[in-house]
Amino acid sequence: MAQVMNFAEMQAFLNEQFPQGEQWGVLEQLGDGWAEMRLPVSDLHLRPGGTVSGPAMMGLADIAMYAALLSQIGPVALAVTINLNINFLRKPKADGDILARAELLKVGKRLAVGEVYINSRGEDDPVAHVTMTYSIPEEKHGR
Repeated sequence: MAQVMNFAEMQAFLNEQFPQGEQWGVLEQLGDGWAEMRLPVSDLHLRPGGTVSGPAMMGLADIAMYAALLSQIGPVALAVTINLNINFLRKPKADGDILARAELLKVGKRLAVGEVYINSRGEDDPVAHVTMTYSIPEEKHGR
């Protein structure tokens, strides 16, 4: 499958259709079946103990995978997450951005599967690994 939406088109779509998603991440790069997003960590994203919360990392992973999927299927607002599995590998830095790279593994007619690696900025080892499945709405069937 070829890239259907470029960076500018994706940014415009997210701003129009999902402006609240910016609280979970900002699009940094977009390619054919992959997306990179950055979460500027603030007090809103921290949990007791001074670490980035699980829900903040899940939100970042989810919107990164959404962008990666739409890069291939186009602006389908109702593509939705139906499964998210996350493994927390190490404590992320609480005083810096976290980065997510989402990559599609398979896109079928009704389901898409991908994975996301989340890192603290400047660190090589991931802080979390996420696998996700998205449902593609029926009206996109004949693409």
